[in-house]
Amino acid sequence: MSPRGGEDTPGVRRAWGWVAHLQQGGTTPWRDWAEEGRPGGRVLPGAQQLELLRRLNLAGRPSADLAGRVLEASAPGRGRPDLELEGAVDALAFGPPPVDPAGLPDDELLRVLASLLADDLAAAGLPEQRRPRSPRFWRTRYRLVGDPVLADPARAELVARGRPPGGRGSVVLVLGADLGTMLVHAWTARSFAEGGPSWRDWLEPLARRRALPPRADLAGTARAWASRVGPERVRIVLDPAELPRLVGVRRPLPGPPALSADGVDLARRVGQVLGLLAVPPRRQRLLRDALRPRLLAVPGPPLTVPAEHLDWVHARAVRVRATLLRAGYAVHGDLDSLLPVDRTGVPEPSDAGVLALGMRLLLENT
Repeated sequence: MSPRGGEDTPGVRRAWGWVAHLQQGGTTPWRDWAEEGRPGGRVLPGAQQLELLRRLNLAGRPSADLAGRVLEASAPGRGRPDLELEGAVDALAFGPPPVDPAGLPDDELLRVLASLLADDLAAAGLPEQRRPRSPRFWRTRYRLVGDPVLADPARAELVARGRPPGGRGSVVLVLGADLGTMLVHAWTARSFAEGGPSWRDWLEPLARRRALPPRADLAGTARAWASRVGPERVRIVLDPAELPRLVGVRRPLPGPPALSADGVDLARRVGQVLGLLAVPPRRQRLLRDALRPRLLAVPGPPLTVPAEHLDWVHARAVRVRATLLRAGYAVHGDLDSLLPVDRTGVPEPSDAGVLALGMRLLLENT
């Protein structure tokens, strides 16, 4: 919030007039606003909050309650503090200068929006969980590991059907896909667990080191389990159609959720703020069980590995394939399917797309 909103100058009165206009659903940009108004509080809202409210007015009909929350919200995380309006106050000798809100980057508005969505998630709580069936005594003993976006939904479904993992003599099924997809899945899993860096900030250091994160390192996962249970009990599963038979069920198991690139990035941003409101296990469940279904309802292009990184991903996939061949694990599927493919999608999320998606979710609760 602006510390100088209590001044009585033409610029401040003009700013208060714009605040009232936005609270009433107006969409006029600050640079085109001229009317003065009476103070609506002790301090003026920041430029980020005001511009976000204007964008929400353009996108839909925010309630008076949501409008008030936007104007009172903070902009957490690394970035500029609440900024003052250019033309409302004079620039100080120190600190960030006043700005035209329409010129703010979308990332600045996303900081405020992520805070509002995190508050909504924390307040709404967790949806009612599906009650699992009692475990069946005679069942296939298995463990599902590997790519978390492939393994986690299948494991949850099996538990719900009364077929939990584990047990003496369990066969370890290491689930994987082409390496480009596994990299996307590794970042997706991290985003829904803890937030973390952006797709580009996460991927580019890996590309420079030509390294794989643990969640996408199929050979490393198989080697770790082989050291615990023996290589004869480790199986590499690259064909999802084989999985039901391997775990002893007939009905198909759920595949990976079809999330858009912008949806995953929005979850990442919300997760960073949610870490201040919920302990890690609860944060992960809120993101997975409360936010993810809403993101799945809004389709969009999936995330892909940028073309400039496909060469190193291909080289690493060749090495992983050779390592698995030498180890002699049983393989269900074709090891050549580890090689990356050029899929239709987007190489990285866009701030504009993430902002539009986030505003849509905010307006759903209006």
